[in-house]
Amino acid sequence: MWPVLVLVVLVVVNIMVTGFDFIWPDVQDGRLSGAFVNILRRSAPLMLIALGMTLVIATKGIDLSVGAVYAIGAAIACQTIIDGADQSAAGLIFRAVAVALVVTAVIGAWNGTMVAYFGIQPIVATLILMIAGRGIAQLVTGGQIPKVQDSSPFTELGRGEILTVPVPIWIAAAVFAALVLLTRRTALGMLLESVGGNPEASRLAGIRSKGITVLVYLVCGLCAGLAGLIGAANLGSADANNGGLWIELDAILAVVIGGTSLLGGRFYLLGTAIGVVIIGTLGDTIINIGLSDQWQFTVKAIVVFIVALLQSSEFRAWVFKPFKRRPAAQADAPAEEVPAR
Repeated sequence: MWPVLVLVVLVVVNIMVTGFDFIWPDVQDGRLSGAFVNILRRSAPLMLIALGMTLVIATKGIDLSVGAVYAIGAAIACQTIIDGADQSAAGLIFRAVAVALVVTAVIGAWNGTMVAYFGIQPIVATLILMIAGRGIAQLVTGGQIPKVQDSSPFTELGRGEILTVPVPIWIAAAVFAALVLLTRRTALGMLLESVGGNPEASRLAGIRSKGITVLVYLVCGLCAGLAGLIGAANLGSADANNGGLWIELDAILAVVIGGTSLLGGRFYLLGTAIGVVIIGTLGDTIINIGLSDQWQFTVKAIVVFIVALLQSSEFRAWVFKPFKRRPAAQADAPAEEVPAR
């Protein structure tokens, strides 16, 4: 509820400043456009990574390597395409995308293996790849920034549209729907919460907690690779140094805003999606109200702090304690008489 209210407040502020054009979409050249549609389109890579991060955090883990995996996926796809004879060939595009997704999924599975089978702390296991991942991306590209031709079908992943809706929004919505169905319509969601609540008890109950841990890291790596493909397709290039830089922090913020516990045991994919939209809307809000970009991180921290407080039951009880009235029976009850000795 609280993230929804915060998002509504942000939207109302933007409407007051810019008018209803902020949320009212428009169709230009056969493509849906508008301020809020652009926010959703730009937030699609973050949405994918945050959804994968939600599953990892649900198992009491963390993945700091998603930004580096984003860069690796983008680098592999773009380098494969420019090394081909015809950048417009459908077979070449399919091979580039498939190789990038397979590699990023394997990287995610490796992170999960180190956590589940080698007993390495998640923050340490993923920090290793966070540091080394961009070096791997630079090795793939030879230290250059590979640029794909604008006419290549690959760029349609980031710039195209289907039924006037931008392709990145379709991809993010499809992944969101698939994860919701898998975690809420099957036993997978209950197993994730069980492993996050108590891995040892889950193992003793017959749940393959190690396999589930590897699976969620694999999904997170796959989502990060897909996000890298969208980012590279939108720019038409892959920057190993700056692609997806610090996106892991925004993903964790979105998960926390959405109400998922960092201690594991519960997760909310819809809350994560709302958290992503809040983070995306903040950027436009800062510009619309006349503040400079230098305020972006400060305002983002303030909003996250407010949402975290609103979600805290202890904080809400402390704030509303003076407004709570004592029960009438308790307030009007006469004092007990002390029996005479």
